[in-house]
Amino acid sequence: MSVKGQYLARVSRAAVRAAVLLMGFAFLGAPAQAVTVSGLYSVEVPVDGSSSAQLQQGYEEGLRQVLVRVSGSRDVLARDGIQSVLAEAESLLLSYQFLRGEDGGNRLQMSFGAVGVNRALASIDAPVWGANRPLTLAWIAVEERGARRLITDSAEPDQWQSAFVQAASERGLPVALPPENFRGDRELLSEIWGQFIGRVRSSAPDTSHDVMAVVRVSQSGGQWRAGWVFDGMAMDGGEEVVTAPNPQALARAVIDRWADRYAGRYAVAAGEVGDLPQVDIVVQGIQSVEDYGKATRVLEGFTPVQAVGASRVKGDQLTLRVTFNGELDQLKEYVALDPRFIPLDAGSFVPEPEPEKTAPEQAEPQSAAGSAPEAETEAMPEVGVESGTGAMENAANEQGAEAAPVSGELPLDSEGAEQAFESLYQLLYYRWQPSPAIGNAGEE
Repeated sequence: MSVKGQYLARVSRAAVRAAVLLMGFAFLGAPAQAVTVSGLYSVEVPVDGSSSAQLQQGYEEGLRQVLVRVSGSRDVLARDGIQSVLAEAESLLLSYQFLRGEDGGNRLQMSFGAVGVNRALASIDAPVWGANRPLTLAWIAVEERGARRLITDSAEPDQWQSAFVQAASERGLPVALPPENFRGDRELLSEIWGQFIGRVRSSAPDTSHDVMAVVRVSQSGGQWRAGWVFDGMAMDGGEEVVTAPNPQALARAVIDRWADRYAGRYAVAAGEVGDLPQVDIVVQGIQSVEDYGKATRVLEGFTPVQAVGASRVKGDQLTLRVTFNGELDQLKEYVALDPRFIPLDAGSFVPEPEPEKTAPEQAEPQSAAGSAPEAETEAMPEVGVESGTGAMENAANEQGAEAAPVSGELPLDSEGAEQAFESLYQLLYYRWQPSPAIGNAGEE
């Protein structure tokens, strides 16, 4: 193994495995239940051995799976130039580990760089589907051997639950099954089979989702058939149908169709990927213009950062659009070195509550892009104690006036979530702590 390979192989097995398993879902709150999908660029594949040729085959197979997830379509593997991209798979790796199982089988765990993969897709004129994806609540009724039952989120999964979970993981599609307590509801089962959307919706009003899919599965003549209708996000329409010879193939066909529809709506065209990536960093605890200025200057001082612009301010939450060089993981490592940025995961991030509407606010509503009304962006006010949060908002809006439309913090309203779906990279969440411990590097 090369020196590079020996270094990369040091990555923790637990860390890579966690990345793969976290293809699961981080629920980010109501009313829009958009999900940031982790592990889109991580994969594990079987390999025959550890020779250079065998590893290269593993790199290429892993990259194939990642390209499908990130482009949103299996058609990417038929594009002109795909073989050249696959041949450079090793250069896109961030880390890998060769594993030998107790049964003698060999596997290769890999993590590819998000920026490198996105650029590779753009190089063959393929779209790129970002990490913030709609959550589909799937009500799946299966008729098997004359009996019907509901597929739920069970601790002891059957072949149908396993098939849909595996298919969703392969495509990086957030899919939630209803809780186990719905399994015995015969009336609900009949409503799902009849595809009575309104009744199904009213049966579980508090179950988180962006889109609801009501699916009925049956078998006829040796073939399995799945028909479904959607509810939500303007995806409503007539029943769609796929067939397949077994449960695994049927689940894959269903999930493929769903992923293709979402990616067709939210994937970014190759020409919009750009040479320099951008990521939105949401910072909680910005109480003043001084906090805003310091947080911005600290980020601007990191080596990978090329530009910082404020794109949204809501209460004490500031969203910064950061343009950077290199990989996103490198930027995160720089931010982690500064104790003033306390990392938060999406689940622990507390969104600013919606303020009560007042007459002035109704007279000058926020724009669709999330920026403040034009009257609030004319000039940065003098910094002073009396300026308070309002001055901070004006300062941020002034700097962010030329920025691209905001992805915004999640959870957001439906409009904000739509914008987040079009962002290429996951949102990063931090709490601002303005006074680091003495002796830490960085500006005080």
